[in-house]
Amino acid sequence: MLVALFKPYGVLSQFTPEPGSRWRTLADFGLPKDIYPLGRLDADSEGLLLLSDEPGLNRRLLDPTQGHPREYWVQVERVPDAAALRLLAGGGLDLGDFRTRPCGVRRLEPAPLLPPRDPPIRVRHTVPDAWLALTLTEGKNRQVRRMTAAVGHPTLRLVRAAVGELRLEALGLAPGQWRALDATEQRLILQAPLAPRRRPGA
Repeated sequence: MLVALFKPYGVLSQFTPEPGSRWRTLADFGLPKDIYPLGRLDADSEGLLLLSDEPGLNRRLLDPTQGHPREYWVQVERVPDAAALRLLAGGGLDLGDFRTRPCGVRRLEPAPLLPPRDPPIRVRHTVPDAWLALTLTEGKNRQVRRMTAAVGHPTLRLVRAAVGELRLEALGLAPGQWRALDATEQRLILQAPLAPRRRPGA
């Protein structure tokens, strides 16, 4: 079984609460028994989370050597210029404990249509913001947030928009909703990955 959940903000990617944590868990959503998340989204991130009872899928989807793409929509402070986009896309960005691999980067114009976040992001009326799409084939701890901060554009909101060629927007899920994927949708996830799209000057 392979299940897709639109994980809302404020939910841990696990079924067991952490002592003293204020975050909800996956146990709150009536998911099928004996499935587990494939990878994770931080509690303050949203979007497409896959869960399965099939051993071996974690490595196939998450091992960087497999080159399996995941797309994230990122709302950042201020509007990145072409130089900042090149830094994000080119790889080798030093995040202290590792250097990033090359990734796909493009501006999202207009901004994506997403349900409002609860609670809303902080708004600074004197500071503009922008939306980017980043396509990564690796997933270090809080990597997207660390990447945008490293080029001077802190992340305000982060949504996983796609895994492989399966897109969150095509699933018709609202935050907190889930459903089992059919064979066609599973193939979209597991088919040979496409090379990330790079449009650093877009």
